[in-house]
Amino acid sequence: MKSTRRTYTSRLTTILTLVGVAVGLGNVWRFPYMMGKYGGSAFLAVYLVFTFLFAIPALMAEIAIGRESGGGTLKAFKNAFGIRWGNTIGFLLLATVLIAGSYYAVVVGNVFFTTAFSIFHGFRAENIAQYKSQLGNGWLQYGVTLAVVSAALIVVYLGLKKGIERISKVVVPFFLISLLYLIYHSLSLPGAISHLNDFLKPDISVLTAEHIFAALGQSFFSVGLGGTFMLVYGSYLREEEDIPNIAISTCLGNASASLLASLFLVPAILVYGLDIASGPGLIFATLPKLFSEMAFGRVLGSLFLLALSSVAFLSLVAAFEVFVSSVDKEVFSNVKRRNIIFSVGALMIAFTLPSSLYPSLIGTLDMVFGSGMQIFGSILAVLGITWGLGRRTLVAQIFDVNSSGVVVEFTFIWLKWVVPTVLLSVLAGYIYSVV
Repeated sequence: MKSTRRTYTSRLTTILTLVGVAVGLGNVWRFPYMMGKYGGSAFLAVYLVFTFLFAIPALMAEIAIGRESGGGTLKAFKNAFGIRWGNTIGFLLLATVLIAGSYYAVVVGNVFFTTAFSIFHGFRAENIAQYKSQLGNGWLQYGVTLAVVSAALIVVYLGLKKGIERISKVVVPFFLISLLYLIYHSLSLPGAISHLNDFLKPDISVLTAEHIFAALGQSFFSVGLGGTFMLVYGSYLREEEDIPNIAISTCLGNASASLLASLFLVPAILVYGLDIASGPGLIFATLPKLFSEMAFGRVLGSLFLLALSSVAFLSLVAAFEVFVSSVDKEVFSNVKRRNIIFSVGALMIAFTLPSSLYPSLIGTLDMVFGSGMQIFGSILAVLGITWGLGRRTLVAQIFDVNSSGVVVEFTFIWLKWVVPTVLLSVLAGYIYSVV
C-alpha cells in the first residue's frame, strides 16, 4: 500500500525544485575544473552525449522507482530487491550521501565565505591575499561550514512546501539571470572570444578511460543521480505528472547551466592566465580576480556569489533531505523527525572536519563519491526498476499502464540492457585504468 506522501504543489515548482537540486555547485564549482583537468572541450562533448543518452533515461528510472515506492532510498530498494539486499544497498548509498555531503558542505561554506567577503570588503588587488589567507584558515572555514549545515537542516525541518519549494522558486531564476549578466561581462574582456574559440576545438584523441569516466561522472553528479537525491525528490511527484517531460526539462536545465557557467568562467580563466586544470579550488582563484577588475565588480560579484551560494545551498539541503526522509519511518519509526535531523547535524560536526582542515582531500573524495558511487547508485536504481520491479511497473510509471508501441519498447530495452551495460563498462574501465 502506498504511503501518504508529501507532493509538490505544481509542475513549475516540481521542475524548479529538481533543477535547484541539480544545478548547485556541480555546474559552477565542479564542471569547469573537471573540464579543464579531463580533456577540455573534448570532455564537454562527451559530457553532453552522456547526458542525453544516459542521464535522461537514468533520471526517468530514478524518479519512477521513487514515485512507485512513495518513500526514500531504503524503501525503494527494498521494494525492488527485497529486504536483505534492499537494506544493504540503501544503507550503502545513504552512507555515500553523508560522506559526499560532508565535503560538499565545506565547499558550500567556502562559497558563503567568499560571498560575505565580497559584500563587506569587495575584491581589490590589495586585499586578495587577505582573502586567500582566510579561505585557507581551516578552523575559520570549519566554523562557516557548520553554520551553513545548521541553516540547511532548518530548511529540511520546515519541509517540502514551506522550506524547499519556497526557496527554489526564488533562487533558481535569480541564479540564471545573474549568470547571463556575467557572461556578457566575461565575453567582453580583451581577447576573451579568441581564447574561447581556441578552447572549444575538441581534440578527441586526448581522451582516456579516466577522462570518459570523469565525463560520465560529471553528467550524473550534476543532475543529482545516484539512487538517492532524485529518487527521494521523485517520490514527491504527483501521480498525474509526466516523468519523461520532467526528466528532460531537468536535464536540459542542468546542461544549460553547465554551458552557461563555462561561457562565464572559461574566458575569464584564460584571459587572466589561470590554470583551468588546477582542481577544486579553481573558482576561488578565478572569481576574486575577475570581480577585482570588473567595472562595478563589488556589486555584480556579490550578487552572483549570493545566487551561487543559494543554489549550492539547495543541493546541500537535498543531501540532508535524502538521508532524513529515507530513515524516517523506515528505520526510526518511533523517533521524531527533528531528532533525526539533530543526529545528522551531530554527524556533520565530525564528518566536515577533515575536509575543512585538509581541503586537498576534496578532489580525491569527489572522484570516489561524487563520480564513482553516484554512477554505481544510479545503475542499481535502473536495475531496480527494470529487473526488480519489472516492465509493467516501469511502463506504468513512465508512460501509462496500458501503453505500448515502439517508443515504449525501445525505452524499456534501453533502460534494461543498454544503460546498465554502458555504465558498468565505463566504471570497470576506469577502475582497471587506475589499479
